[in-house]
Amino acid sequence: MTVKMLRLFALLCLLPLSVAAAESQSVRGRAVEARLIAAEDGIRAESGTVSAGLALTLDAGWKTYWRSPGEVGLPPVLDWSGSENIADVELSYPVPERFTAFDIQNFGYGKEVVFPLNVRLADPGAAARLEVTAEILVCADICVPERLDLALALPAGGGGGVDAEAAETLAHWIARIPGDGSGSGLALGDVHLDEEALTLTAASDVPFGDVDLFPEHGPYAAFDAPEIVLSDGGRALWARVPVLAPGEGALDITLADGDRAATLRAVPGPVAPAPPAAGTGLWAILAIAALGGLILNVMPCVLPVLSIKLASALQAADRSAARVRAGFVASVAGVMVFFAGLAGIVIALREAGVAVGWGVQFQNPVFLAVMIVLMVLFAANLFGFFAVRLGPAAMTGMARTEARGGWGGDFATGAFAAVMATPCSAPFLGTAVTYALTHGPAQILAVFLAMGAGLAAPFALVAIRPGLVRRLPRPGRWMMAIRWGLGVLLILAAVWLVTVLAAAGGVGMALAVGAVAAAMLLALAMWRRGWAVGGVGLAAALGAALFVPVSAPPRAEIASGWQVWSEARVAEAVASGETVFVDVTADWCLTCKANKTLVLERAGVADALAAVVALRADWTRADEAIADYLRENGRFGIPFNQVFGPGAPEGIVLPELLTEAAVLDALEQAGG
Repeated sequence: MTVKMLRLFALLCLLPLSVAAAESQSVRGRAVEARLIAAEDGIRAESGTVSAGLALTLDAGWKTYWRSPGEVGLPPVLDWSGSENIADVELSYPVPERFTAFDIQNFGYGKEVVFPLNVRLADPGAAARLEVTAEILVCADICVPERLDLALALPAGGGGGVDAEAAETLAHWIARIPGDGSGSGLALGDVHLDEEALTLTAASDVPFGDVDLFPEHGPYAAFDAPEIVLSDGGRALWARVPVLAPGEGALDITLADGDRAATLRAVPGPVAPAPPAAGTGLWAILAIAALGGLILNVMPCVLPVLSIKLASALQAADRSAARVRAGFVASVAGVMVFFAGLAGIVIALREAGVAVGWGVQFQNPVFLAVMIVLMVLFAANLFGFFAVRLGPAAMTGMARTEARGGWGGDFATGAFAAVMATPCSAPFLGTAVTYALTHGPAQILAVFLAMGAGLAAPFALVAIRPGLVRRLPRPGRWMMAIRWGLGVLLILAAVWLVTVLAAAGGVGMALAVGAVAAAMLLALAMWRRGWAVGGVGLAAALGAALFVPVSAPPRAEIASGWQVWSEARVAEAVASGETVFVDVTADWCLTCKANKTLVLERAGVADALAAVVALRADWTRADEAIADYLRENGRFGIPFNQVFGPGAPEGIVLPELLTEAAVLDALEQAGG
């Protein structure tokens, strides 16, 4: 355990012993306010050190600098010579932020920062006084040097208490001090430095996320923004950092990735490491993504929606080849536009620091409610309850019948199929999504469009060969039976979504939305028969639904033989020498349900799971702990299954589609 972690642990252990604040008076500069804080309220008997901090609060838009400030700027200069009973003060720097202004790269802090201080006393146990003259450069559109004089008296004794607020603040900033890599899973690989650029590789035991790096090479060196390429599922990093001003002496690299950071000593080699074969790797991933999208067409999520297109195709046999081609091209466009929009949303959320994953929109009750209503509208259309031509309203465009012509319905069918594909995880899809979400915006867009192309392939095939439609039986009375059967499939899909909504938003909300959808279907059926009362009934049902009590959804019950997942429970069981099977699932994940029915509940696997610790993580509703667990394992969607044990303390990851042999083999291997 590092010194930083020991100090952090000690401070957190002392938090319950709250006493009066131990801090200096605040001193105000022109754009910054400063104070000294201490975790202890005084010097305890025989104590030789004090945990303290220099806290700065900057005005909006102002920043101050790291120990290596970048192209311009100065680090803090602190003079402790006026202190009493102080042998040494060690200042630590938390991980900085990158500031770019006027094309100039700087490293530092905005809004606020606390520099942790490890104070060593000359006379342990005796009273002490911290006194500092701090010269700090702060910059916005202009730069202003600040000179601040601060003092903090620490009496002997002091009751032996701890200022909980100061200790918590210090613990937060101590946790942001870069370590040596041993606790963060970060390591440097090959490093090369010449007059033009610093080139390096690095590795991480979990996929990199929002990674940045800060080189230090003496007081006069300056570097531009890095070009970073990730590979190996996001666990390998290659970077090229242009040199703006050469330096000398030791070369240190600080890698920062979210909550983890490490400062690592680099030993440059004679040859610059080559970047990964991004082009070849990307083309392979695009092929995998397209194959995964193609397989989605036979997944249970998409089949009910494809029934709409089948119904349209049955009536298109007597249409011209140009009309058939145009309709299926419109469906391809619907798929591709949805996936392009989804990629845009993912990129925007990532830039905003929001965790994203595949299919997580099915955790949103509003999204589920809209999907239920749309499915019922599509079903009513197949039943022949209504048929409208293309109009300006968005709902009309989504619900219009394809049998009466118009490309809006074709486009909507493609988009709807793409929407319904997202709760399924087909083979190869996890690899593609993981690659996308661990790379930049261009790769995300390319991978999502490749998935869309795979999903749209059946539509595209008919668009290329419209004559295929003519091989279908000629229209007749039998088509109405087919349309009714396909409509029933959509109603069943809507019922499934109601059960998902019950888990995600509560039984009350599911009943309300289900009542609205049923009332819409009934009212449209009555309207079709010329009963105006249908509209009145619809309005009454909608009004009544507003009074259905909507309560928070209860926690899902864990099936017999399963325990609730937590990382602490996994660690406890593995430490005890037990074998652990982890199942991350959700009510909206149909692939998860297929795994459960076809593999996990079968006699052979069920008996094997009964002999181990079986943990289930329910991701039906958003859960940050589960999302973090998936990200740590390089996954952004479910199903996800992992096996731990004496023979596999780091875990064995199983494929998305489980087989009995894969589960049993993993359990045997993990059991040692």
